[in-house]
Amino acid sequence: MSYPRVNIDCYKIQHNARLLIRQLAKKNISVTPVTKVCLGHPIIAKLLLDAGAKMFADSRIENIKRMVESGISIPKILIRTPMLSQADEVVKYCDISLNSEIKVIERLSLAATQLNVNHGIVIMVELGDLREGVMPDRVINFMRKVLPLPNITIRGIGTNLACRYGVAPDDQKMKLLSELVDEAESVFGLKLDVISGGNSASINWALDNIEKTRINNLRVGEAIFLGCVPAEQAPIEGLYTDAITLSAEVIEAKVKPTFPWGERGINAFGEKEYVKDRGAVAQTILALGRQDVCVTGLKPPDGISVVSSCSDHLIVEAPNASLMVGEKVTFALEYSAFLASMSAASVNKVFNNQPVVYESSMSCICSN
Repeated sequence: MSYPRVNIDCYKIQHNARLLIRQLAKKNISVTPVTKVCLGHPIIAKLLLDAGAKMFADSRIENIKRMVESGISIPKILIRTPMLSQADEVVKYCDISLNSEIKVIERLSLAATQLNVNHGIVIMVELGDLREGVMPDRVINFMRKVLPLPNITIRGIGTNLACRYGVAPDDQKMKLLSELVDEAESVFGLKLDVISGGNSASINWALDNIEKTRINNLRVGEAIFLGCVPAEQAPIEGLYTDAITLSAEVIEAKVKPTFPWGERGINAFGEKEYVKDRGAVAQTILALGRQDVCVTGLKPPDGISVVSSCSDHLIVEAPNASLMVGEKVTFALEYSAFLASMSAASVNKVFNNQPVVYESSMSCICSN
């Protein structure tokens, strides 16, 4: 078995997805699983499909294309504003895209006309996190410019929260989004069918909300894979939080001083760490580095602490344990570490506890 490796428990992921889909359905909210963190892997897509997903979301056209070519036929939505240079592929492979720029929608319209297809769009509204979105007071005029464009259908409006500045969803923001839907339908005589109230950060709001709103969709990734709400990193009741782990191998285990000697400059990453002399310690190095994972998103097991890292090496200390060369250390992951390790070609992906057998052109290690 090759290391480092991401351990993916298929049963737990499917359980998480199925439970969230069922719970949010009671609030009349659909769940659109976000597949970007697993690069649109067909095994994961099939798990989510069997859990009840009716549409997939991804931020990379390459991932969506991969799912299409693997025979995943349910609708797909591109959740990053399309690049002008990708308009043709977006229209070819995506049923819907999230948009906030007229120029981009015009290019999508041209591409859709040339391909003789209709492309759906969801207009994103800025509600405070200052990422993508049209300012609320400009949404109606924005829609007025979009409606005449051929081969483009406005499917709905949506928002994104808690990604850039961690601005949380709340009743006031969801009420404003709902009011914009009501206004748009009244002004233009439309019926908008996708009212997307955000991502995994909106789950607690959705489950706890007792007010009637127009929100009927959430785009959910982190909660499915890691079982928690992003903003608070709080576990969601009933979900597994250990569906994804990362294992790395010890390549050196020695007693060394904690204080470097010689003239110091900045390290390979432009950093100059403050170092306290703590005497000699048992220092362990793992074959895992910043090229493989976002180190700050690693959650080591009890008794082990991460003290430093570089491109290829992770230095840990385990005062009450004796780690030996060849031993494996398994970390829980925050979203940043999961995303980076799944994207790294140097990290093996191992799929365990598959409830179904699914053929894929993607090379991976599968065990049951």
